[in-house]
Amino acid sequence: DLVRSRGLGDVYKRQVQEKLKKIVRNILKFLIPLCCGIAIFWALYSRLDMEQIARILQSEIKYGWIILSMIVGVVSHIVRAMRWQLQLRALGNPVSFRTLTNAIFGTYAMNLLFPRLGEVWRCGYVARREDMSFTLLLGSVVSDRLMDTVSVICLIIAVFFLQMHVLLDFLKQYPMIEETIFSIVSSPYPYVFILLFVGAMIWLFKQKKEYRWIEKVKGMLRNLWYGFRTVLTMKQKTRFIIYTVLLWTCYYLQLYFCIFAFSDTAHLGALAALSLFVMGSIGMGIPVQGGFGPWHLAVMATLAIYGITDKNVAGSFALVAHGSQMVVIVLLGIYTFFSILFEKKKTQVDK
Repeated sequence: DLVRSRGLGDVYKRQVQEKLKKIVRNILKFLIPLCCGIAIFWALYSRLDMEQIARILQSEIKYGWIILSMIVGVVSHIVRAMRWQLQLRALGNPVSFRTLTNAIFGTYAMNLLFPRLGEVWRCGYVARREDMSFTLLLGSVVSDRLMDTVSVICLIIAVFFLQMHVLLDFLKQYPMIEETIFSIVSSPYPYVFILLFVGAMIWLFKQKKEYRWIEKVKGMLRNLWYGFRTVLTMKQKTRFIIYTVLLWTCYYLQLYFCIFAFSDTAHLGALAALSLFVMGSIGMGIPVQGGFGPWHLAVMATLAIYGITDKNVAGSFALVAHGSQMVVIVLLGIYTFFSILFEKKKTQVDK
């Protein structure tokens, strides 16, 4: 009995250690990106005149344009839900529009806590709500984000040809970025990793069925591929493309409308707004909560290239343009919380 109790004690200790390690990892996943974003933000704004920025925010902004930008921000989330609904119908799983809007609204709110957590959360929420396969939903999200990546690449190419001098000036102003991009492209390691990954996948699918974990991985990969393939094979590809164009038009207009809220930026045209939007999108791609810090850096640097040399004005613009959308995300997150809460209560009453 003494040996048995000691053994149980060791098992309990290991379980506690594993739980503590998991908690520490989650805390680090939250704190490291947040600290990096705060450090960038502090480095940018600690050198600015906060009193002048306060005056700009109080009396020099046309907030009607900011409100219009925020409304377009809400529309963009609704359009994303419509596009995802189209994907899920192609998978043979019609989902209510309210469930999908809750999932999309909650996704962005979750991403403010942990970068990229929102995508996992929305799959889990819809899977529980509609009794669907989590990995099948994850495959649809992967294809959804892949389309976003393709869209950003297309926009970068468009800006490169339409505003080539802007990109070149940006890289000259920040040579470290140019060096980093060149080192990644010229390094053999990414290509070796891709080859190893492809080789591992080929080996995995050639293994016999006697390994249970291999079968589970195969099932997950099949569901992921099936979810991605629906975009290529769906009957309503035209509508999917229309939703994609509409979605990114909304994203663009969010920033474009903010330009007219400031007298110092109102003269910037549509192409300048496109450059700001692309640079900001690249900044949002960095895994920091809400792009906090990197987005401000990218937009302020691009404004300087277009002649907005007053850093206080550029800082105010970045602060308001980014902050207004964060307010939208927080408000939609609060709405989603209560919406899901009422859903659970209604389900309990029905039972």
